[in-house]
Formats: sequence, structure tokens, C-alpha cells
Amino acid sequence: MARLRQDTDPHEAGLDAKALGRLDRHFAHEVDEGRLPGFLVAVARGGRVAHLTTYGMRDLAAGLPVEADTLWRIYSMTKPVTAVAALILVEEGRLSPDDPVARHLPAFANPRVYVSGAGADLRTRPAAGPLLVRHLMTHTAGLTFGFYHTHPVDALYREAGLESSVPPGADLAEAVEVYAGLPLQFEPGTEWNYSVASNVLGRIVEVVSGRPLDEFFAERIFRPLGMADAGFQVSDAQAPRLAELYGEQEDGGIAPVPGLPLRGGRPRLLSGSGGMVASAHDQHRFMEMLRRRGELDGTRLLAPATVDLMTGNRLPGGADLRAFGSRPAHDEPGNEGMGFGLGVSVVVDPERTRTPSVRGTFGWNGVAGTTFLVAPGRDLTVQFMTQVRPRGSSPVFPALRRLVHEAVTD
Repeated sequence: MARLRQDTDPHEAGLDAKALGRLDRHFAHEVDEGRLPGFLVAVARGGRVAHLTTYGMRDLAAGLPVEADTLWRIYSMTKPVTAVAALILVEEGRLSPDDPVARHLPAFANPRVYVSGAGADLRTRPAAGPLLVRHLMTHTAGLTFGFYHTHPVDALYREAGLESSVPPGADLAEAVEVYAGLPLQFEPGTEWNYSVASNVLGRIVEVVSGRPLDEFFAERIFRPLGMADAGFQVSDAQAPRLAELYGEQEDGGIAPVPGLPLRGGRPRLLSGSGGMVASAHDQHRFMEMLRRRGELDGTRLLAPATVDLMTGNRLPGGADLRAFGSRPAHDEPGNEGMGFGLGVSVVVDPERTRTPSVRGTFGWNGVAGTTFLVAPGRDLTVQFMTQVRPRGSSPVFPALRRLVHEAVTD
């Protein structure tokens, strides 16, 4: 276990303490009004934590407070970790972003693309080209989620038992076989659609490395970076530190809901899309490795050019998520000015973003309200941890970006 600690003064780090106080009060109000159980927020510059606040409860019923070593389900913040794992294999020459997925997963050898219709009348055609690894890393593969309810292929995912993105009782290999048997929504590389692609990428990591995903993550990422609590399960010793998961209710309040099966041993399905648990210290170490372009405390995971590839916009023509992600699920103002790299979003046009931003800022969110961002030009890393699954778009993320932006003085 390692605990995140504040190790410098905000003023010394070029941060406005009064603005940081407004940030704390904003989210404390959300807790006091019953919309969040509790939270942790940390802001670091140049690798030094200049602001660290915990507030509220990690378990309301038990009366247990949020602490610096609380463990959080980070859900989709697992995706950038999966991207780093794949890029490690790319640097070793064992994988290429331009590899056909079928080279490693033969079930994807003959992808078909949606043409028209729905249900029994749904029509498909053979894809014009192969599905590539880079399509998985950029979410331009044509895969989807069953919970979108916006396209006939979404309905096929639900019929296949993929309402929550994985078939009940399946392992990762079995889940990926199910994905491969379903049509793509569009020709690979022609649109952006957030999807199960990172699970497919995680399975490729397993096949290419010859190691289960949890073992590869632990050996090649977590242990080298000192991410002591990160993983796909919690031990009996860790369990008291795990935050309870809540869901937003119709009245705006929150109530406990089922979460990832983290206790009781190793999960059957190791999800590269959203299976991880981590502490704030773990997340800080991962962010700092990316901010430092692949190196931390003398340990290099990736070459600088590889991190630049990961954290730059990889959508064709420099498009943003709203323009290239034309599906209804992505046609929202928050996607304007935001591009996508390999597992992370990236600010490409600060003038068009929903909240104040700096070009090149990258990061990603988790469905339960966790988020991180890295602003390389400002040597800034930020994380926010809570455990509430919202009914719609979370208000946490834009508020955090705005309030942090107001706190930076140089």
C-alpha cells in the first residue's frame, strides 16, 4: 500500500489557493446535498502534489470516510492502461497498429458492415478492408455498446447478452468471440464510436504476450511504476479500503448499486475496457509516467515518441469527437474541440471546448465519476475520484476542468 500525500505548497506550484478552495467547496456542496457520497481530488505540477482533498464518505452506511488510500473502481480509466500495454508490445516489435486484428484473433477475419434494416430484416455486406489494431485503439472500429439504444446493431448486442458489454459468465476470450460474430456499425476507420474495442485490444495483448491481462499489467506496468494497489481484484486486506458504489436515483439522490466483482478472488473476465481498481497514488504514478513521456523515477515504460503518438489526436484530418462521432450518443457539445488519441481524449481546439482548456491536454473518465487529465504544457496532472454512476452525463467532469483552469496562475 502507498498513500498519496501533498508535498508542496499551491503557491510554490503556481496555483491559486483561493481558487482551489472554491473547487473543494463546489464538490463538498454536492456531497452535503446528497448527490455524491464523498470524493478525492488531487492537483500536481511538475510531479509534486500541491493540492489534495478528501471529503465525505467512502461508505455511507458504515460511516467510513474517504481517505487518501481509498480504493476506487476506475472503470473506463482502464482503457488508457490497456493502450499502454499494447504500445509496450508495439515497441518490442511484437505488435503493430497496422496489424489486421484477424492476425491475432482469427474470428475477425471476415467482418461484415451494417447496410440497412433491423432485426430479421437487417442487411450487411463484407467490409471493404480489414479491421486494424489502430481502429481498436482509436474507437473507430465499428464496434459499439448494447446500452446505446440508437442503432440496429446496438440491439443485436443486447440480443447477444451484451447489455452490460460482456456476456454473463464469459471470460475475455469468450466475450471477444461474441463481438466478432456481430456486424460492424460502419466501415472501420470512417467514424468514431466509443465501444467494446478496448476489450478486444486487451485480448490481443493476452494473445501476443502469452500472458493473462492481469499478469501482464502487473509485471509490465504496475510493479515498474509502483502502483501497489492497482489490479482487477481486491484482497481481504484491501477490501476495507474499497469505496461503495452508488447510483443516481430519479429524485437526484444516490443509493448503493452492484459494482465490479472485485472481491472473492480473480474475476473470470479481465476487462481491458473497465475492470480495474486503483488508489489515488496508483493513478498519480500512471499520469506522471505519461506526463514525463514514458519515464518515471528512472523507469522507462515507453519511448517519448510512443507517448506522443498515444496522446495526440489520431482522428483523420484532425477531426473532433462531435464531427467524427456522428452517432446520437456522441453528438453533444462536450465533444466539440476534443480529439482522440490511443485510449485518451485530447484537446485539439480550446476555443471550441465546453470548458476552458489548453491544447494538448489529454485524459479520460470512468462511468462512476472518476476522471484524470494531463496538461503537458503546464506540467499539470489532475485526478478526481468518487463512486456514483449517473443517469445521464456527469456534471463532475466539466466543473472540475473549469475550476482547475481557474486555479492555475502561470
